[in-house]
Amino acid sequence: MQEFLTLILACLVSYIFGALPFAHRISRRQGIDIFSIGTGLAGASNVLKNVGRWSALMVLVFDIAKGALAVIVSGMMGVEGVWIFVPACAAIFGHWNSIFTRFKGGDGMAIAGGIAIAVFGGIGLLTLFIAGLVSLAAQKLWITSLSSIVVGFLVLLFLTRLFNRHEELAVGFITVALMVLAHALKGHAQRRRLAKQSESNL
Repeated sequence: MQEFLTLILACLVSYIFGALPFAHRISRRQGIDIFSIGTGLAGASNVLKNVGRWSALMVLVFDIAKGALAVIVSGMMGVEGVWIFVPACAAIFGHWNSIFTRFKGGDGMAIAGGIAIAVFGGIGLLTLFIAGLVSLAAQKLWITSLSSIVVGFLVLLFLTRLFNRHEELAVGFITVALMVLAHALKGHAQRRRLAKQSESNL
């Protein structure tokens, strides 16, 4: 019972970490509502295209930190093993549906990167770096988010097996990867549908 209550508390704390609206606040200081421009997502990619490089860098760092802190604090509370991905997913959900921005948010990829760094250390950092390169390379394709998520997860599996470290946790990380991937697919489909509707109304 105590372990269950600890897990629930860890999820609540992680949700708050994830819900912190850095992209929204940083963009608003520049006079831009990040939810009404570009993709409408509060993430580093949208901030980069519509606010500026330094603002995007700040958002990226803060969002990665949110994911890492969710894991670190949950670990300090006593959540261990694959159970750490439960509060990790709560942090991603908080980023998607922030109580501070009327339940709007970003796609969660940077937070997933922070989770990977906190759980896998150097392997997670290298995975995030490679996924970031893939995302930059495919910047103009609608599959940008999808490709970086898929490649990132495959790289993580390869590296954990190569170094014979955290293999069980790498399998558990699929929960995070699939969660972010499903959300990205849903978001892309919605934006494409809205774009077609706008074109048909012209």
